[in-house]
Amino acid sequence: MSRATTIAVILACVLGLAGCGGGDADGKVTITFWDNNGGPGRTPVFQHLIAEFERAEPDIHVEYVGIPSSSVQQKYDTAIAGGATPDVGGVTTSYLSDLVGQDALAPLDDRLAGSPLRDKLLPSLVDDVRQAGGDHKLYELPSSANLDVIWYRKDWFAQAGLQPPSTWDELLADAARLTDRSANRYGYTVRGGAGSVFQLLSEAYSYSGQPSFFGADGTSTTAAPGNVDLVRRVAALYGKATPAADVNNGYTQMVAEFTGGSVAMMHHNLGSSGDLLKALGPDKVGAIPLPVGPSGKRTVVPNPTDGFAVFKASEHQDAAWKFVQFLLSKDSNSYWNQQVGQIPANTDVYADAWLRADQPVEMALGVLRAKDTVLATAPFALPRFSPITKADSEPRYQKVLLGTLSANDFLHGLADELTAAERDWRSHKG
Repeated sequence: MSRATTIAVILACVLGLAGCGGGDADGKVTITFWDNNGGPGRTPVFQHLIAEFERAEPDIHVEYVGIPSSSVQQKYDTAIAGGATPDVGGVTTSYLSDLVGQDALAPLDDRLAGSPLRDKLLPSLVDDVRQAGGDHKLYELPSSANLDVIWYRKDWFAQAGLQPPSTWDELLADAARLTDRSANRYGYTVRGGAGSVFQLLSEAYSYSGQPSFFGADGTSTTAAPGNVDLVRRVAALYGKATPAADVNNGYTQMVAEFTGGSVAMMHHNLGSSGDLLKALGPDKVGAIPLPVGPSGKRTVVPNPTDGFAVFKASEHQDAAWKFVQFLLSKDSNSYWNQQVGQIPANTDVYADAWLRADQPVEMALGVLRAKDTVLATAPFALPRFSPITKADSEPRYQKVLLGTLSANDFLHGLADELTAAERDWRSHKG
């Protein structure tokens, strides 16, 4: 056994109690569920749903393990190497192909075909999962969709006599109008730290209207002229209509600026709703879709789709599937998404009163379901996509903000890396 494998097995043993389920002395089946984004916001929601499931299925006990999103992929890789995977796991499409490539997940196509959930899941989310797995099989059932939005201060816009922007030209102009540097007020915040490049690409594609990340021959569209123009224009706001600290800011710092009264607009996603509404209230905070660019097309880069997977090594796959079905049933999926502020995957939920009353979620759902919305799905199945757009590119984007690298050179360098990775991947797939 190699040293690396030995270390992986030892780490898996540390997670042993959180691994595969088993049988209890009283005859119950125990399955283990890993929450891929455990924390104070989500853990109580799952605890409630698990209690409801155990009441409905008294012969099945679910052991909950909450794992921070920042380390969950590493935990899964370690568990796979050590043979200690959970029975059910929360999974997103951003790392689905990694798990599929290790043959760790059970395909769910046949189970879904014979399930009450058949034809109940939003087709665009199901298609997104199929694409992300790499071989068009269904290794994850989607539970939620999350859409990028522009959060804005309703009160600031009202005081300035402005309507929320519907185009990028309007947003950029409003950012300048709402800036008062002497009062430490800025019209916008630019994300320059961790997570910056994927967010930037969402902005660029919404502006350019490019319908896909790659052409038919595998050439990346990242450096399309419209994308370059948007990155150049956003970078020009830095330090003028945005705080200077933005060059290093990630999500936490952006939220602190917005809720602290320093910025009028912030690009993030629906996942911010709890923090923002709790801090400022619905009278002061609103959400709009990412604006459109010169083409007038509503082009959306969907966030990674969240959902649930059954691990192939589970000795209790039937019980695991029952739990997945329960989590995606109408009542459970409604409860879950109402609590976390995201878009339900189960289409039966769309008639629920809470969804119609939740302005950001209802707005985002309308964008996803609109016939003229173009979904430019990020290539999460490409193994190198995440490393290229994170560690390789985020420091270079900071140089763009600081004026030491042009937007054109930055995006052409990124496009060259993505093109090489995509063509290499295609050649190995055959």
